[in-house]
This record gives sequence, C-alpha cells and structure tokens, in this order.
Amino acid sequence: MQCVVLAAGEGKRMRPLTARRPKVMLPIANRPMMEHLVVAARDAGITDFVFVVGYFEREIRNHFGDGSALGVKIAYVTQRHQLGTADALRATTGMVNGRFLLLNGDMVLKRSDIEKLCRMSAPCMGIHETDHPQDYGVVTVEGHRITGLEEKSEHPKSNLINAGAYLFDPDIFDLLAGVRISGRGEFELTDALESYIREGTLAAHPLEYWLDVGQPWDLLDANEALLSSLHHEQGGTVEEGCTVPDTVSIGKGTVIRAGTYIEGHCVIGENCVVGPHAYIRGSTAIGDNCHIGHATEIKNSIIMASTNIPHFNYVGDSIVGSGCNFGAGTKVANLRHDNAAVKVCGKTTGRRKFGAIIGDNVLFGINCSVNVGSLIGSNTRVAPHSLVEGCIEEGSVIR
Repeated sequence: MQCVVLAAGEGKRMRPLTARRPKVMLPIANRPMMEHLVVAARDAGITDFVFVVGYFEREIRNHFGDGSALGVKIAYVTQRHQLGTADALRATTGMVNGRFLLLNGDMVLKRSDIEKLCRMSAPCMGIHETDHPQDYGVVTVEGHRITGLEEKSEHPKSNLINAGAYLFDPDIFDLLAGVRISGRGEFELTDALESYIREGTLAAHPLEYWLDVGQPWDLLDANEALLSSLHHEQGGTVEEGCTVPDTVSIGKGTVIRAGTYIEGHCVIGENCVVGPHAYIRGSTAIGDNCHIGHATEIKNSIIMASTNIPHFNYVGDSIVGSGCNFGAGTKVANLRHDNAAVKVCGKTTGRRKFGAIIGDNVLFGINCSVNVGSLIGSNTRVAPHSLVEGCIEEGSVIR
C-alpha cells in the first residue's frame, strides 16, 4: 500500500515559526512533526510514500531525501499553488496505484491506528472526538457510516471531527475531476467526499490517538506527549557534578557542564553546550548547536537549532525559533497574575501557563523582559532593558 502525505501548505496560523519553513517541518521532540507521522506509518508496514510539497519544499526534500535514511521510498510532487486539499491530491494522479492511505502531514498518529485504518474497506475516513469541534470539519455518523460533513461550524452538530486520515481506492481521482472551486477559493477534498456520503459508502473509523497541531501552543502539548514515549539515548559528555536522569536524550558532541540539573523527559540535540549550573526542566526540547549557559532555566519549551540562551536567563512554556540570542538577564514571563488563560494576539491559548512565541533570528539585549503571551516576529532586534509585549511584526526594532 502507498501513503500520500499532504505537506504543501505554509501554516499561516503558525507564523512567525513558518516564516522560513513549512508547518510540517516544525520540530516536536527534535524531529519535524511529519517525521513522527512517517515513522508511525512505516512501522505500520507502509514503505512507499508520495509527498505533496509546495511552500519551502526544499526543507522537506533536503531532510527526507529519497527516504532511505528511514527505510522507506519517497517520491515528490509539487503543488505550485496552494489551492486546497483536492487540488493537492489531484497532483498525485498517475503516481498512486491501487488502494492508498492519505494523511495530512501536520498531525501525529500512532502505529496501531494506522494499521487498523489500513485494514478497513475503502473509502474510509478517520474521525476523532474533541471538546472543541467548531475548530474542525464536523462529521455526523450513523452506525459505521458518515452521514454528514460540514466545515468549521459555530454550532456543530456533533463532537466528532474529520481527523485528516483516509483510505481510498483509485476511484477518488474520478471524483476529484468534478470538484469546483469553493467559496473559500480552494478545491476542497470534502466536496469530493459528498458523493460517497450520498451513496452511504463512506465508512467512519474512530482513531484512538490523534494530536492536531493547529496553533503554535499546540506544539507544547505534542512535545510533552512525544517526549514521554520516546526511547532515550545519551551521547556526548556529561561532566561530574551533573544530575541527568535516564529520561533525558543527549545528542552526539553535546557537553553538559558541571552543576547542571536536568529533570523529567527532555531531549538535547547534537553539538550543544549546556551549563555550567543550568536548570533544564521537564518537557523541554533543545535543538542542535544550542548554548544554554550559566544560571539559565528552561521549562517546558521548544528551543530550535542554533539558539543561544547563555546566562542568567529564564524561558518557560515557550517556543523559540532558530538562530536567536538572549542577552544576559533576559527573561520570559509565563503566568498572568489573575491566573486567567493566556491570550496571544487576542486568541486564547487555553493555557494557564504560556510564555511567548519567538521567531527566527531574534536578538535581545541584556536585561530584557518578555511579557506573557507575546508574539515576536523573526529578525526582530530588541535593545537592552526593553519590555516586549503584544504582537511584534517581523523585522521590528524595539528600543
């Protein structure tokens, strides 16, 4: 069986983190989120993949190559203009033979669910139960058949949603040929599925496990979940006087300097320097070539590659892009005094604790303060002793 993975989109809701990379390449537990999906599908027995790429496609092609590093075979097709899921799947015409799996690249599934979906009769849609169905395509079900599908309704008819995982026969391509552009300006796969729904042939398969990464703060939930289930290995060098439990992964060439204390499930990439006397708390992922220095504390955060947080810093419950530098004494707040859920640019995160979303190549002077719920665009420069809060556009200079 083949697996088509849709990976052409930018992920505008993930800005500024997607300014230089597609959404599916955002790291979770130090791997691109799509790699977790591909590995789960591979472990379920699928070795033949077709990736539909587009926005910053070179990032995907360079990382995955022909798939041999993961023990799979990968072919690519480019969706030149991101005109919807039906258009993306239509781009694979002639590349898919027989029954196949279709997966959105921006979610996390488990091997067991993929195995079960592959054993179903096509056509079949993976569905999942959620407490906020208004954010997704909502489905109604009778028995094991889908009877209705509507996109993002303010008054959803059920709490079951389209999870973006499908099993199809080649006849789906005949239906795609008849899809017309929607009111949203896209060719939508759901329009093709209406024919199956009218015929009563679209089966529903409940997924036991499904993680959607629709907003930047969802990365933290996914990171925590995946770190707790990973097999941890420790390479590099750990100096005497460190506390590093076996729940921590350490990459090759990394040095953990004396006095550093690490707790919980964490991953530290290759060629990093951590410490001396750093404190790394649970559910933290630190990318390759990072420097986390003296008296710095990192908690429940994703720090992307080549970022330096070198001394007397605090970062909690945050996502920090690549190539950033924190001046000494710069700290990120992560808790409102009224204990209310943190909002970012007016949108609630649903989280009592959340720090900031910081794009790539952001440079902070010494003793800066980043207020809770801030979003800082890539290539921003922040002068010493500055307060940063709210939504900061890319390339800003804050004095």
